[in-house]
Amino acid sequence: MNTIAFDIDADGIAILTIDVPGQSMNVIGPDFLADLDAAITRIASEEGIKGAVIASGKDSGFMAGMDLKFFGAMLAKAGDAPAPAALYDDLFVLNALFRRLESSGKPIACAIEGTCVGGGFELALACHRRFVGDSPRTQMGLPEILIGLFPGGGGSQRLPRIMGVQAALMYMLQGKLFRPAEAAMLKVVDAVVPQGTAVQAARDWVQANPTAGTQPWDVKGFKVPGGAGGFNPAFVQTMAGALAMTLKQTQRNMHAPIALLSAVYEGITLPMDRAIQIESKYFAKVAADRQASNMIRTLFVNKQAAERGARRPKGEAKAPTKKLAMLGAGMMGAGIATVAAQAGIEVVLFDRDLAYAQKGKAHVEEVLKKRLGKGMTPEKLEQTLARVTPTTDYADLAGADFVIEAVFEDVTIKADVTKQVEAVLGADTIFGSNTSTLPITKLAQAWTKPENFIGVHFFSPVEKMPLVEIILGEKTGPAAIAKALDFVSQIKKTPIVVHDSRGFYTSRSFGTYVQEGAELVGEGVNPALIENAGKQLGMPTGPLAVSDEVSIELGWKIMSAAKKELGDAYVPQESDEIMVQMVEAGRLGRKNGKGWYDYPESGKKHLSPVLGEMFPRAAQQPDVEAVKERLLYRQLIECARCFEEGVLETPEDGDIGAIFGWGFAPYTGGPFSHMDTVGIAHVVAVLDRLAAEHGPRFAPTAQLREMAASGATFYHPAPAKAAA
Repeated sequence: MNTIAFDIDADGIAILTIDVPGQSMNVIGPDFLADLDAAITRIASEEGIKGAVIASGKDSGFMAGMDLKFFGAMLAKAGDAPAPAALYDDLFVLNALFRRLESSGKPIACAIEGTCVGGGFELALACHRRFVGDSPRTQMGLPEILIGLFPGGGGSQRLPRIMGVQAALMYMLQGKLFRPAEAAMLKVVDAVVPQGTAVQAARDWVQANPTAGTQPWDVKGFKVPGGAGGFNPAFVQTMAGALAMTLKQTQRNMHAPIALLSAVYEGITLPMDRAIQIESKYFAKVAADRQASNMIRTLFVNKQAAERGARRPKGEAKAPTKKLAMLGAGMMGAGIATVAAQAGIEVVLFDRDLAYAQKGKAHVEEVLKKRLGKGMTPEKLEQTLARVTPTTDYADLAGADFVIEAVFEDVTIKADVTKQVEAVLGADTIFGSNTSTLPITKLAQAWTKPENFIGVHFFSPVEKMPLVEIILGEKTGPAAIAKALDFVSQIKKTPIVVHDSRGFYTSRSFGTYVQEGAELVGEGVNPALIENAGKQLGMPTGPLAVSDEVSIELGWKIMSAAKKELGDAYVPQESDEIMVQMVEAGRLGRKNGKGWYDYPESGKKHLSPVLGEMFPRAAQQPDVEAVKERLLYRQLIECARCFEEGVLETPEDGDIGAIFGWGFAPYTGGPFSHMDTVGIAHVVAVLDRLAAEHGPRFAPTAQLREMAASGATFYHPAPAKAAA
């Protein structure tokens, strides 16, 4: 066996130690499936084997899910648009193996130390007992829904039979993970034991229970905790409520949650052999859909590749940050200081006023206190906080090996700070600017060695937002890129790398969603219709609400600065005048309590009635699909322009940046995945129609037209022309 060490001790207990070669975490691939098949045959057939313990040989944890490269190959084998029936047999293999394991007639215990998720957790659920080592790092659960799938190795059938339908659905529909104590309370695991002793505890149970080789659901008279079936009022109420909540949360865009509900509803009262067939039927249907493959590619495969340094320059030595000079202690600077200190980096938190710098450190403390009991101890809190030193003295920055600047968005102010820092640290230090819109090439002029100047764009709140946009100026060199990416890796964020442009990629493309919302209001479209269309599209919130959150005034300032900077080259948007009207009316957004919405001191925010006076309502309103189309395609064309202009080098960065940067509809896999899926020719046709109806902002790029003509997509080049 290549992936499982099979040992039998003196008491006849088989110890199966999973250690998939060449993988940092155990995953399910073809070799593992073959080895598990052989192991189950031995356990069931050899009289000398009294039972078995399944454990991991890796320090990283017990096991993750399926090797997604193997899963992708399975989909590819079934064809470009595979039918569910073509996938069913291959996908059912895992379910059949786990069923053979639990019905082998011998007691099987699982010893979980560290991460145990996806298919790994489904393997654990198929064992007769689960013992878990007590560690704050240990997480268990079924997070498949987060990448467009649902549990397909029996998880949708076993978890509800263990903890009840309502509780199981809550965890599976959210992709929520269990900590050890929580799992024990919910009876998902049978015992939490001291870290490092799970194998011994599992072995002791097998030795003491030689006849315990039957699952509860295989015993006559078994009842699902809390009840199940069409005649059980609690079950019917749970399923009806779950469906309504799921449709509301997903806006009917996600396929996997509905398939999961169907699998549970149909399978929960059937014998397990039939129930897992039901599950695999629905799993094959979801897997055959492009939605799942797009989500897996962006949210898992490409995200992991980015985090492992896919865009890091080859040949550059590792350059971890030891001491960070954090310039600016506002919300953004304090957030960066927090994640850096948590990563073990010493931080000098600089601001022009000591009270501001100290306030920034207080923010760090506030964030850390919220994590007490969630992996944070009082001792660790003090150690982390001690790494942050507030100051107003540039001299205190001495010894810093990386600089991040997050001062006021003004070229002159940033240039002054940049020069002051260079006087202390020298131009050989890598300098990163956390600007969201100002061109990096221009800002780099204040640093003597522009090759050591780079953009490092964080998103607010830094502690929660996973993305960092790395921006290359015209002269940014490989050492600066490597340093920035190594820092992002240290703080466990996801990077994308883009080239310089006003607004770069994320701010520029996200801004079009807000702009189109404003232009729709200006045309007299009902603001409530606009907001609902945005949410139905799959965006986290409507364009008007998000405009209020980031501040209408900020958008107006960015627009004014661009006008001033570009002069005659500035291309005015119809939304410009609408922003001017809002600012002149004192409606700046949430920050001053009135924008598109009103924010009363008591009560919920609501769309302001004054909007009807400022922007009279059109007699004829568009339907919601037309509004959704405009909001979507205005973003798509800007993303395509960024690709044509070279702001983006890869569609991977474009998709990751869109979903994790501004919340672009995750079910699509990102704007470039979506354009590939619906077809570039279709995208061009829709854009041509929208441009004719609403103006040149929707006009397709020349590159899109060429791709439509050649059959090329963003992820695949044009097919080769046949020889004459």
